Amino acid sequence: MPLFLAMYASRVVLKMVDMLREREIKKAVRDGYSRIAKQPSCCAGSCCGTGSAAEISRRIGYTEEEMLSAPPESNLGLGCGNPLAIASLRRGEYVLDMGSGAGFDCFLAARAVGPEGMVIGVDMTTEMVERARENARKGGYRNVDFRQGELENLPVADNYVDVVISNCVINLVPDKRRAFREAFRVLKPGGRMIVSDVVLKREIPESVRRSKEAYIGCLAGAVTVEEYIDAIRSAGFKEISILGESQFPTECLPASIDKADLSRSVCSLRISARKPA
Repeated sequence: MPLFLAMYASRVVLKMVDMLREREIKKAVRDGYSRIAKQPSCCAGSCCGTGSAAEISRRIGYTEEEMLSAPPESNLGLGCGNPLAIASLRRGEYVLDMGSGAGFDCFLAARAVGPEGMVIGVDMTTEMVERARENARKGGYRNVDFRQGELENLPVADNYVDVVISNCVINLVPDKRRAFREAFRVLKPGGRMIVSDVVLKREIPESVRRSKEAYIGCLAGAVTVEEYIDAIRSAGFKEISILGESQFPTECLPASIDKADLSRSVCSLRISARKPA
Protein backbone atom coordinates (compact mmCIF):
# COMPACT_ATOMS: atom_id res chain seq x y z
CA MET A 1 0.00 0.00 0.00
CA PRO A 2 1.39 3.44 -0.94
CA LEU A 3 2.51 5.55 2.03
CA PHE A 4 -0.13 8.26 1.52
CA LEU A 5 -2.90 5.64 1.48
CA ALA A 6 -1.55 4.06 4.66
CA MET A 7 -1.45 7.44 6.38
CA TYR A 8 -5.00 8.21 5.24
CA ALA A 9 -6.26 4.82 6.45
CA SER A 10 -4.55 5.39 9.79
CA ARG A 11 -6.26 8.78 10.21
CA VAL A 12 -9.63 7.25 9.34
CA VAL A 13 -9.17 4.51 11.91
CA LEU A 14 -8.13 7.01 14.59
CA LYS A 15 -11.14 9.18 13.80
CA MET A 16 -13.47 6.19 14.10
CA VAL A 17 -11.92 5.28 17.45
CA ASP A 18 -12.40 8.86 18.66
CA MET A 19 -16.04 8.83 17.55
CA LEU A 20 -16.71 5.55 19.34
CA ARG A 21 -14.99 6.86 22.47
CA GLU A 22 -17.06 10.07 22.33
CA ARG A 23 -20.32 8.10 22.05
CA GLU A 24 -19.28 5.89 24.96
CA ILE A 25 -18.48 8.94 27.10
CA LYS A 26 -21.76 10.68 26.30
CA LYS A 27 -23.75 7.55 27.10
CA ALA A 28 -21.96 7.16 30.45
CA VAL A 29 -22.59 10.82 31.35
CA ARG A 30 -26.22 10.69 30.21
CA ASP A 31 -26.89 7.48 32.16
CA GLY A 32 -25.12 8.78 35.28
CA TYR A 33 -26.98 12.08 35.44
CA SER A 34 -30.28 10.44 34.52
CA ARG A 35 -29.92 8.35 37.68
CA ILE A 36 -29.17 11.47 39.73
CA ALA A 37 -32.20 13.28 38.28
CA LYS A 38 -34.47 10.46 39.40
CA GLN A 39 -33.31 10.68 43.02
CA PRO A 40 -35.32 12.77 45.53
CA SER A 41 -32.18 14.77 46.27
CA CYS A 42 -28.46 14.56 45.64
CA CYS A 43 -26.51 13.70 48.76
CA ALA A 44 -23.14 12.39 47.61
CA GLY A 45 -20.77 11.83 44.77
CA SER A 46 -21.26 15.13 42.98
CA CYS A 47 -18.57 17.11 41.17
CA CYS A 48 -17.83 19.22 44.19
CA GLY A 49 -17.85 16.89 47.14
CA THR A 50 -19.89 14.82 49.54
CA GLY A 51 -22.64 15.83 51.91
CA SER A 52 -26.10 17.29 51.46
CA ALA A 53 -26.80 19.59 48.52
CA ALA A 54 -27.08 22.53 50.91
CA GLU A 55 -23.72 21.76 52.53
CA ILE A 56 -22.05 21.45 49.15
CA SER A 57 -23.62 24.69 47.92
CA ARG A 58 -22.39 26.62 50.96
CA ARG A 59 -18.90 25.23 50.43
CA ILE A 60 -18.73 26.38 46.81
CA GLY A 61 -20.02 29.90 47.38
CA TYR A 62 -23.82 30.06 47.50
CA THR A 63 -25.46 32.13 50.21
CA GLU A 64 -28.35 31.05 52.42
CA GLU A 65 -30.54 33.63 50.71
CA GLU A 66 -29.78 32.17 47.29
CA MET A 67 -30.53 28.62 48.42
CA LEU A 68 -33.83 29.69 49.97
CA SER A 69 -34.88 31.69 46.91
CA ALA A 70 -34.82 28.76 44.46
CA PRO A 71 -37.00 25.62 44.50
CA PRO A 72 -35.28 23.19 46.91
CA GLU A 73 -35.69 20.31 44.44
CA SER A 74 -33.57 22.21 41.92
CA ASN A 75 -30.41 22.22 44.04
CA LEU A 76 -28.69 18.88 43.49
CA GLY A 77 -25.26 20.01 44.70
CA LEU A 78 -23.66 19.27 41.33
CA GLY A 79 -21.63 22.45 40.81
CA CYS A 80 -18.03 23.40 41.57
CA GLY A 81 -18.58 27.13 42.10
CA ASN A 82 -21.16 29.90 41.93
CA PRO A 83 -20.91 31.60 38.51
CA LEU A 84 -23.76 33.96 39.40
CA ALA A 85 -21.68 35.52 42.16
CA ILE A 86 -19.42 37.03 39.48
CA ALA A 87 -21.90 37.34 36.57
CA SER A 88 -23.30 40.74 37.67
CA LEU A 89 -26.61 40.02 35.96
CA ARG A 90 -28.83 43.00 35.19
CA ARG A 91 -32.59 43.27 34.82
CA GLY A 92 -33.81 42.60 31.31
CA GLU A 93 -30.82 40.50 30.27
CA TYR A 94 -31.12 37.18 28.44
CA VAL A 95 -29.08 34.38 30.01
CA LEU A 96 -28.12 30.89 28.83
CA ASP A 97 -27.07 28.17 31.28
CA MET A 98 -25.02 25.46 29.54
CA GLY A 99 -25.74 22.24 31.43
CA SER A 100 -28.65 23.46 33.54
CA GLY A 101 -29.44 20.24 35.44
CA ALA A 102 -32.53 20.62 37.62
CA GLY A 103 -32.46 24.39 37.12
CA PHE A 104 -30.86 25.79 40.30
CA ASP A 105 -28.67 28.43 38.63
CA CYS A 106 -31.43 29.23 36.13
CA PHE A 107 -33.89 30.08 38.88
CA LEU A 108 -31.34 32.32 40.60
CA ALA A 109 -30.62 34.02 37.28
CA ALA A 110 -34.36 34.46 36.60
CA ARG A 111 -34.70 36.33 39.86
CA ALA A 112 -31.81 38.63 38.92
CA VAL A 113 -32.96 39.49 35.38
CA GLY A 114 -36.60 39.98 36.39
CA PRO A 115 -39.77 39.42 34.34
CA GLU A 116 -38.45 41.57 31.51
CA GLY A 117 -35.44 39.23 31.16
CA MET A 118 -35.19 35.59 30.06
CA VAL A 119 -33.21 32.52 31.13
CA ILE A 120 -32.67 29.48 28.91
CA GLY A 121 -31.38 26.24 30.41
CA VAL A 122 -29.95 23.55 28.12
CA ASP A 123 -29.23 20.01 29.29
CA MET A 124 -28.60 16.78 27.37
CA THR A 125 -30.46 14.57 29.85
CA THR A 126 -34.18 14.03 29.37
CA GLU A 127 -34.77 13.37 33.07
CA MET A 128 -32.96 16.56 34.12
CA VAL A 129 -34.95 18.69 31.69
CA GLU A 130 -38.22 17.15 32.88
CA ARG A 131 -37.28 17.76 36.51
CA ALA A 132 -36.29 21.36 35.79
CA ARG A 133 -39.56 22.04 33.97
CA GLU A 134 -41.52 20.61 36.88
CA ASN A 135 -39.57 22.83 39.29
CA ALA A 136 -40.36 25.85 37.11
CA ARG A 137 -44.06 24.94 37.02
CA LYS A 138 -44.26 24.52 40.79
CA GLY A 139 -42.39 27.78 41.40
CA GLY A 140 -44.42 29.76 38.90
CA TYR A 141 -41.39 30.82 36.85
CA ARG A 142 -42.49 32.35 33.54
CA ASN A 143 -39.15 33.74 32.39
CA VAL A 144 -37.30 30.39 32.30
CA ASP A 145 -37.23 28.00 29.33
CA PHE A 146 -35.62 24.56 29.61
CA ARG A 147 -34.50 22.88 26.39
CA GLN A 148 -32.94 19.49 25.73
CA GLY A 149 -29.79 19.50 23.65
CA GLU A 150 -26.05 18.96 23.59
CA LEU A 151 -23.66 21.79 24.36
CA GLU A 152 -21.87 21.19 21.06
CA ASN A 153 -25.17 21.91 19.24
CA LEU A 154 -27.08 24.43 21.33
CA PRO A 155 -30.79 24.81 20.48
CA VAL A 156 -30.45 28.61 20.67
CA ALA A 157 -30.41 31.24 17.90
CA ASP A 158 -27.32 33.21 16.89
CA ASN A 159 -26.55 36.42 18.81
CA TYR A 160 -29.48 35.81 21.17
CA VAL A 161 -28.27 36.05 24.79
CA ASP A 162 -26.38 38.64 26.79
CA VAL A 163 -24.72 36.21 29.19
CA VAL A 164 -23.64 32.55 29.09
CA ILE A 165 -23.03 30.74 32.38
CA SER A 166 -21.95 27.16 33.07
CA ASN A 167 -21.23 25.33 36.29
CA CYS A 168 -18.98 22.24 36.25
CA VAL A 169 -20.38 20.87 32.97
CA ILE A 170 -18.04 21.69 30.08
CA ASN A 171 -15.46 19.28 31.56
CA LEU A 172 -17.98 16.54 30.72
CA VAL A 173 -18.10 17.50 27.04
CA PRO A 174 -15.68 15.56 24.80
CA ASP A 175 -15.36 18.40 22.25
CA LYS A 176 -14.82 21.45 24.44
CA ARG A 177 -13.66 23.67 21.57
CA ARG A 178 -16.95 23.13 19.78
CA ALA A 179 -18.89 23.85 22.98
CA PHE A 180 -17.11 27.19 23.39
CA ARG A 181 -17.70 28.01 19.70
CA GLU A 182 -21.40 27.43 20.35
CA ALA A 183 -21.30 29.71 23.41
CA PHE A 184 -19.64 32.37 21.24
CA ARG A 185 -22.26 31.92 18.49
CA VAL A 186 -25.31 32.45 20.71
CA LEU A 187 -23.87 35.46 22.54
CA LYS A 188 -24.72 38.93 21.35
CA PRO A 189 -21.72 41.09 20.35
CA GLY A 190 -20.25 42.41 23.57
CA GLY A 191 -21.85 39.57 25.56
CA ARG A 192 -20.00 37.83 28.37
CA MET A 193 -19.39 34.25 29.49
CA ILE A 194 -18.81 33.16 33.10
CA VAL A 195 -17.94 29.55 33.91
CA SER A 196 -16.94 27.53 36.96
CA ASP A 197 -15.23 24.31 35.95
CA VAL A 198 -12.75 21.60 36.87
CA VAL A 199 -9.32 21.78 35.21
CA LEU A 200 -5.95 20.09 35.57
CA LYS A 201 -2.72 21.62 36.80
CA ARG A 202 -0.90 18.58 35.49
CA GLU A 203 -1.80 15.35 33.73
CA ILE A 204 -3.62 12.60 35.61
CA PRO A 205 -3.00 8.84 35.32
CA GLU A 206 -4.37 7.03 32.28
CA SER A 207 -6.28 4.68 34.59
CA VAL A 208 -8.27 7.68 35.82
CA ARG A 209 -8.77 8.93 32.28
CA ARG A 210 -10.40 5.61 31.36
CA SER A 211 -12.69 5.47 34.39
CA LYS A 212 -16.36 6.11 33.63
CA GLU A 213 -16.95 6.88 37.31
CA ALA A 214 -14.21 9.52 37.21
CA TYR A 215 -15.76 11.00 34.07
CA ILE A 216 -19.17 11.36 35.70
CA GLY A 217 -17.35 12.76 38.74
CA CYS A 218 -16.02 15.64 36.59
CA LEU A 219 -12.41 14.47 36.60
CA ALA A 220 -11.57 12.17 33.67
CA GLY A 221 -12.85 14.67 31.10
CA ALA A 222 -10.96 17.65 32.52
CA VAL A 223 -8.15 19.24 30.51
CA THR A 224 -5.19 21.36 31.59
CA VAL A 225 -5.65 25.03 32.44
CA GLU A 226 -3.70 25.95 29.30
CA GLU A 227 -5.89 23.76 27.06
CA TYR A 228 -9.07 25.11 28.61
CA ILE A 229 -8.08 28.75 28.15
CA ASP A 230 -6.84 28.05 24.61
CA ALA A 231 -10.23 26.48 23.73
CA ILE A 232 -11.97 29.66 24.93
CA ARG A 233 -9.54 31.89 23.02
CA SER A 234 -9.77 29.86 19.80
CA ALA A 235 -13.57 30.26 19.85
CA GLY A 236 -13.04 34.02 19.46
CA PHE A 237 -13.41 35.25 23.05
CA LYS A 238 -11.39 38.19 24.37
CA GLU A 239 -10.71 39.63 27.84
CA ILE A 240 -10.29 36.14 29.29
CA SER A 241 -9.67 36.27 33.04
CA ILE A 242 -9.22 33.69 35.79
CA LEU A 243 -11.17 35.16 38.69
CA GLY A 244 -10.58 32.53 41.35
CA GLU A 245 -9.41 29.02 42.15
CA SER A 246 -10.46 26.40 44.69
CA GLN A 247 -9.33 22.88 45.50
CA PHE A 248 -11.08 19.88 43.99
CA PRO A 249 -12.32 17.54 46.77
CA THR A 250 -10.94 14.14 45.84
CA GLU A 251 -12.91 12.46 48.63
CA CYS A 252 -15.96 12.40 46.36
CA LEU A 253 -14.23 10.15 43.83
CA PRO A 254 -14.94 6.39 43.65
CA ALA A 255 -12.95 4.13 45.99
CA SER A 256 -11.39 2.43 42.95
CA ILE A 257 -9.37 5.56 42.14
CA ASP A 258 -6.05 6.27 43.85
CA LYS A 259 -6.51 9.75 45.30
CA ALA A 260 -3.05 10.18 46.79
CA ASP A 261 -1.62 12.45 44.09
CA LEU A 262 -4.80 13.88 42.55
CA SER A 263 -5.36 16.68 45.07
CA ARG A 264 -2.32 18.52 43.68
CA SER A 265 -3.32 17.87 40.06
CA VAL A 266 -6.93 19.12 39.96
CA CYS A 267 -8.63 22.41 40.82
CA SER A 268 -11.80 24.38 40.13
CA LEU A 269 -11.48 27.70 38.29
CA ARG A 270 -13.84 30.61 37.81
CA ILE A 271 -13.30 32.20 34.39
CA SER A 272 -14.82 35.15 32.56
CA ALA A 273 -14.55 36.09 28.87
CA ARG A 274 -16.24 38.45 26.44
CA LYS A 275 -17.38 38.32 22.81
CA PRO A 276 -16.03 41.36 20.97
CA ALA A 277 -18.63 44.05 20.34
